[in-house]
Formats: sequence, structure tokens, C-alpha cells
Amino acid sequence: MADTRLIIASNRLPFTVVDNDGKLELKASAGGLVTGLSAYLDSLQHSAFTNLVEYVWLGWPGASINDEHKESIKEIAASKFNAHPVFVQEETMEAFYHGFCNKTIWPLFHYFPSYVVYEDESWESYKEVNQYFCDAIMEVLRPDDILWIHDYHLMLLPRMIRQRMPDVPIGFFLHIPFPSYELFRLLPKKWAAEILEGLLGADLVGFHTHDYTQYFLRSVLRILGIESNMGQMFVDGRMVKADTFPMGIDFYRFHDAVTSRESEIEREKLKNALSDFKTIISVDRLDYSKGVLNRLEGFELFLKDNPQWHKKVVLLLVVVPSRIGVDRYQSIKTQIDQMVGNINGRFGTFNWMPIIYKYGHVPFHQLVALYSMSDVALITPLRDGMNLVSKEYVASRKDETGVLILSELAGASKELVEAVLINPNDRGEIALAVKNALEMPLEEQKSRIERMQSRLKKYDVVKWATDFIDELKDVKDEQRQFRTRILSDAVRRKIIDNFAKANGCIIFLDYDGTLVPFADSPDKAVPSQELLDLLKGLSAVPKADLVIISGRDRDTLQKWLGNLNVGFVAEHGVWIKGKGREWQLLKPISAEWKKRLETLLMRYVDKVPGSFLEEKEYSLSWHYRMCDPEQAADAAKELTDLLLQVVANTEVQVIQGHKLIELRPSGIDKGKAALHFLSKANYDFILAVGDDRTDEDLFKELPSHAWTIRVGVVPSIAKFNVVSYKDVRSLLEELKNFARGER
Repeated sequence: MADTRLIIASNRLPFTVVDNDGKLELKASAGGLVTGLSAYLDSLQHSAFTNLVEYVWLGWPGASINDEHKESIKEIAASKFNAHPVFVQEETMEAFYHGFCNKTIWPLFHYFPSYVVYEDESWESYKEVNQYFCDAIMEVLRPDDILWIHDYHLMLLPRMIRQRMPDVPIGFFLHIPFPSYELFRLLPKKWAAEILEGLLGADLVGFHTHDYTQYFLRSVLRILGIESNMGQMFVDGRMVKADTFPMGIDFYRFHDAVTSRESEIEREKLKNALSDFKTIISVDRLDYSKGVLNRLEGFELFLKDNPQWHKKVVLLLVVVPSRIGVDRYQSIKTQIDQMVGNINGRFGTFNWMPIIYKYGHVPFHQLVALYSMSDVALITPLRDGMNLVSKEYVASRKDETGVLILSELAGASKELVEAVLINPNDRGEIALAVKNALEMPLEEQKSRIERMQSRLKKYDVVKWATDFIDELKDVKDEQRQFRTRILSDAVRRKIIDNFAKANGCIIFLDYDGTLVPFADSPDKAVPSQELLDLLKGLSAVPKADLVIISGRDRDTLQKWLGNLNVGFVAEHGVWIKGKGREWQLLKPISAEWKKRLETLLMRYVDKVPGSFLEEKEYSLSWHYRMCDPEQAADAAKELTDLLLQVVANTEVQVIQGHKLIELRPSGIDKGKAALHFLSKANYDFILAVGDDRTDEDLFKELPSHAWTIRVGVVPSIAKFNVVSYKDVRSLLEELKNFARGER
């Protein structure tokens, strides 16, 4: 098997271009995504169990590059970093990054709706930069590659690539939270729909936690009307999956670095200054979502309530610069500076300052030293996609001591359940957690850290990435299996040849969803003249019998299609009508039960706005196509359970159709109605097409040589699937034309 390349697309490359006195240099950049993916990519180079060995990383190089330097930057990027720069002007990136990305998506997805800015210009810049990335990717992407797109900056990109290269495997991973539907819907509908459609261009969409995955699926249902089952959705005839992949860290990079010479030197420096104190480490980027002000308020309350800890504990507060260009961040920086000054002024003495504050980047070995010597880590984001700092602290506890205090609103809290979990909005809870952490017995500390370390070792960043890529491959395999069921040109030719050679032919056709698209209400699905002409032409073929086999009532079928020379099945098999004959019941039945159950169904019509009851001679149908999808789905489950109890041991059956629940006499279905027609003549060509659960009864009863087709890319006992009613009409048109000699 040939080697497969992994193409990674992220907003930034693993390096930044810097101007050093007029000379451009490439400087390696740090960050959770870069560090994590680099560890995974390194593992690929040394693995004997994958054919995924070559990779290309695409992203913005961090600066505008003049045309004269672009080729040289490309060459250096390719040779040193396996990278391919996406060249975008700094002004455009500024509008994109500091605009839509960080003034709209970032605050909304982190539950700060009052901070969100809605600007058409920012949205246009977001689309423009996603298109730049699409064009750059198409320069390097090959059909056998795997494309893995990362984070909120590029949510439109999967669909753009899908439109250009329909079959390439595309994965997308969101590194920040996906918000609940109630927040996501605050976006203008057009933007929200385009973002979701963009993400659904991927084959696999990954999130850190189960909650984020469910929020995404709910938004897809509410905004696009696409239902999911176990995370699977069918989009334009293609199966897409959303799933959960909690991102890990390079565990041994931190664990082993604790005993490195560089870390020991840094630790000795810190111990000389802090040996008399218990230490609490707090490391975060400067961001309103990180809850730095909340933890300072909590620490202040701890000092106020626990004077016995004065001169015995120090908070090491590290704030890493981030998004300097955002005004709101400068305001937070000012507030942090003031609060640190106030707390130190209020509680500090000449020989003790309760907070040691550093604003700036911390080198790796100094960070490991801080982690490994701090008795407590205080990590209190107000919302965080994952939070890798908490995992880094646990990994750095070589002696298995230490206490992690972690916000329950960070994604990592779902894994690090042995941490002291707190609500970051409750400063009293933070203060109490600090006290309990400082006083926690060593035995309990070790028990908690040991269990968390065991989990982090097993599910590290390499496992995270491997699981994602493996799942993406599995999704592509499932798609290929579905594709083998899709009616191909070769199978269509076989059907036509079979039709041509046959002496007697019968074609069973469902109506709604098979010959016509679904309408808002049943009375609007009137057949077009084009469809009537098609059915008229096909029914005129001497050796072919055409049967419309529908759930519709017989009056509607008679009114819309009664002028055609065809047979009919109405109400899913209650009524049948041969060509040129009168309507007759398939078997003697009663409709007395309807009076009992109509009242119950009307209760749900009143309960669920937009639902309605359709009454036929021998059946009742509760429709909920136009209802709120979640309310209707819950009500449908509830009603189904209730009806099953009510009709138990009666002659009535409950059928779940497409956005409807139907009650009809038991012992009657489309399959039994079809057998009635098959018993009247000898047919050596049988074709049956339907789109619903009720059509499965039809497919099940037909002989093995019958051609059976289910409309929609869904599991079925039919032999083949087609995507929509248009494919059905196309096939019927071919059969009609062949019979006329127009092949």
C-alpha cells in the first residue's frame, strides 16, 4: 500500500516569520496545538504500523511576505518544517483574526455573549481568509491524502475543499468549546447555517467533550434540520460523523523533564527564594475566559478567612501575553495588576508577599520547575475547551504529590475527576478549595495524582491524534460501503436490460418522498404535469403493470392519479385497486377503534404546535414535520410508548413513518398488498421503490430476483439506495424511453 500523506491546516504554522534587521528568519513557535501535533507527527516517523508517514502543515507564517521572498520562504518552510505557508496580507489577517475570530466566535463560544460583536465586514473577512486557505491547500492536496483541519478559524474550510475535491478524507477538530444551541443561535441565521454547513463538509468532526459534541448535533438539527443517530448524519447523500476526542498532552515530555539538568537548576533557584512557603501555581494566557480575576478574588478571601496561613503560602501567578491588539485584554491586564497590588498591599509584609506575579512567557524548563515544586495548582477558567495546563501540572508531579484545583467548566474536568473541582464563579468555593488543598494529607494527594497520571499516560496526545485519524479512516470505509449500495450506472443498465428481456413486468412505486419531495402538508404534494406524463408513458408499456403503493387515502390517489392506467394501494395496504377495477379492502376490517384513539392523538396535536391529525378511512396519522424538531421528537417517543400500551392485544398497530406516527389495522402492510398483485400474474421483472419504514415491509415480501431500491442513504433491506426522488424519476424515464425504443 502506498504511503498516505497527512495534510494539516491550522491558522498558524509551527513557525513564525520575523524581520531581523531586514532579514527574514523562521522562528519555531510554541503552543498546545503545535506541541501536541508535533509529538504525534514525530511518532509517525518511528512507527512500523502505519503507512501515514509524510505530512505537510499549512498555515499563515505570521507576517506579510513580499513577492520577492515568497519562494525562498516556501523552500525553507518545506525543508525545515514540512510546511506550506498560506500567504495573506497582514491587514486581511488582522480583520480576520482580531475581527470575526476573536470578537465574534471566541466570546460567543466561551459563553460571553455580551462581548460579541456582529459585523458584516468581519464575516466577509472570515470567508475571504478561509478561501485563501482553500486555494493554498488545493495547490498541494492529492486524492490519496488525508486532510485534518484545526480550530475555529477555519470552520468554513471543510465544505470549500469538499466542493473542489469530493472524495478526499477530511477531518475537523475544534479546540475550543462548542456552545449550547441557545448561544449558537445568537449568530445571524445565515452565518450560523454557513458555519454548520462548512463543518459538515468534513467526514469527521471532533470535539473535546461529549457535551460539545451534543451541542453541535443539536444546533445542526435545529438550524439545518439534519437528524443524527449515534453521532452519524447524512448530508447530501454522504455519511458524516461527530464524535468526542479529549486531547491529551505529551505526558513523558513533562514527566521526564522534571529530572533534567535544566529543570533542576531552575527549581533550585525557586527553592532558594520560596523554601519557607507552600506554593500555589497559576499559569494562564491573558484572556477573560480564564477566570484570573475570579481566582484572585478567591485567594484574597482565603487570606482573609485563614490568617493562620499568612507568611506560609505564596501564589505564583503567571500570566502569558495573548492577543495584545484586543482592547478588552488590556483592560483585564490593568485589573489584574491592580488586584495583585491591592492584595499584596493589604496582606503583605516586609518579608512576605502573598502573590509573586510574572507577566510574560515562561521557558519550558522553568515552567516544569514551577509545576514540580508547587504544592497546589489553581486552574479556574470560566470556560475552556480542554485546558492542557492542568494536565501538564499532573504530569510534572514525579513524586505523585500535589493537588490540582480545577474549574468544572474546563473540558479537562471530565477526565481529571480526582482534581478538586470548583465553580469558578463562587469565590467562597475557591477559597475553601485552596485551604483544603493546602491541608490535604499526602496519602490522599498521591492517590489522586496517581489515578490522574495513569489516565494521562494511556490517553496522551499521540493516542488522541491516532484515535481521530483511525476514526476518520473508519468513516471513509463506511462511506465506501454505503456507496456500494448506491445505484450505479452499471446496475441501472442491468435493471434496464432485465426489463427489456422480461415478458411480464410489475413496478411498485411509493408516492411521497419517492415520486415527489416531501411537502409541508400532505395536500401540497400534488403531482406535476411532468410526473403525470412520465407515469402515463410508463403505464402505456404493454408488458408492464404499474402500481402506486402509498399511505395516502384512496380519494386523494383517485383525484390526483385516477386518470392513469395503473393499480393502486392506499393506506399502506388497506385498500387495493387493480387496473380498470373498483377499490376493494384487502381483508375485512373495522374502523371502530378510531373513535377511541382520536381523542388521545388530538391531545398531542394541542400539545405540540404545528402538528396535526390526518384521518383516513381505516387509519389515523399524527404528523409533526413542521414542529420544533426536539419537542416533536420527545413527544413522538412519548406518544409511541403510550399508544403501544393502549393498543396492546388489539387489532391495531402503531407505525412510525417519516415525521409521523400512524395507527392502522394490524395484519395489513404494503408487503401483503404487493403479494395480492403478484398472485394475479407471472412477473419475471419486479421493481419496488420506496423511502419509508413502511416500504421495508414491501421489500421483505418480494422474491429474491426483485430489484428493490430505498430512497435516501439510510440502512435498508432493499438491495440498493438512491439519494432522492430525482434519481427515481431518472430511472423511470430510462425505462420508459427504452420501451419506446429511444435507448
